[in-house]
Amino acid sequence: MTVLIPAYEPDVRLLNLILQLQTFGLGSIVIVDDGSGPAYRGIFETAEAYGCTVLTHIVNLGKGQALKSGFQHIQESNTTGYVVCADSDGQHLPHDIKRVFDVLQEQRTPGIVLGSRQFSGRIPLRSRFGNTVTRSVFALTTGTKVYDTQTGLRGFPYSMLGWLLQIPGERFEYEMNMLLAAHQEGYVITEEYIDTVYLDHNRSSHFRPLVDSLRIYLPILKFSTSSVVSALIDFALLFIIQYFTHHLFLAVVTARLCSSVFNYTVNRKYVFTGGQTSKVRQSFPKYFALVVLVLLLNYGLLYFYNETLILPLIAAKLLTEASIFLFSYWAQRRFVYS
Repeated sequence: MTVLIPAYEPDVRLLNLILQLQTFGLGSIVIVDDGSGPAYRGIFETAEAYGCTVLTHIVNLGKGQALKSGFQHIQESNTTGYVVCADSDGQHLPHDIKRVFDVLQEQRTPGIVLGSRQFSGRIPLRSRFGNTVTRSVFALTTGTKVYDTQTGLRGFPYSMLGWLLQIPGERFEYEMNMLLAAHQEGYVITEEYIDTVYLDHNRSSHFRPLVDSLRIYLPILKFSTSSVVSALIDFALLFIIQYFTHHLFLAVVTARLCSSVFNYTVNRKYVFTGGQTSKVRQSFPKYFALVVLVLLLNYGLLYFYNETLILPLIAAKLLTEASIFLFSYWAQRRFVYS
């Protein structure tokens, strides 16, 4: 087993963790100095003196890239075993790291093991709120419940390292992308509950609430923007065609077809790509099969709201779009662009 610790401007708690891990005898320790600078060189030199392997980024590249550097080194140095990632600030206790390792050994098929915090007791508000939001977003967009989506204590078999290196993201968003990609690939995500430790109200965390939260939620934001613009096109065409033809079904079909072409193009290139453009031959048939299904749902709900409940067309349209928004996001991420 290898313990991988990404570290940016660490303090003596990193050295204490190393000594405790060596007492447990879990295996080798790889530390990635993510551009901490000369002022922290003494910490890393001491870690090397303790027998750890230290990889160094000249400048800060982000936690995601630090993890990838560690995965690459471990992949090149080993062929079998397990990797457990832990944070450098003392939040992950050695016995919890061992518990994640024990669960990895019991797995029958490759998957991710998360050391999940239960957030009981006195937890910093930003940590409690942030995890609640990301947990809810993850559940809504994947249909899978993960209690602690932001934990840095994660375990993997070596066989998953190549896959982990292909996941997009360089900073904190990488860990969310990892969970989303695991869901798409069918990897099992197992949670092992651990102690929740926050030292000095978590002031040592380098998580930037605004910038890093934006990175984590960017796929949702891009999809929402694409959907809003597509909806505006759909709205405009629906009312124009309905006004001139007085034919609801024709208006719905034509408006949806035009807005769908726009939505497909934007989502394929900018939303569900992970940095690469989805192949048209693979995604196009699946997308427009989804369009047909959404079209039927759209017409059925619109007819129900407008004709049965006698709601104004604009109110009926707003209710209809709200009803199918989350279903469309989930279906596109899970089946169309996976």
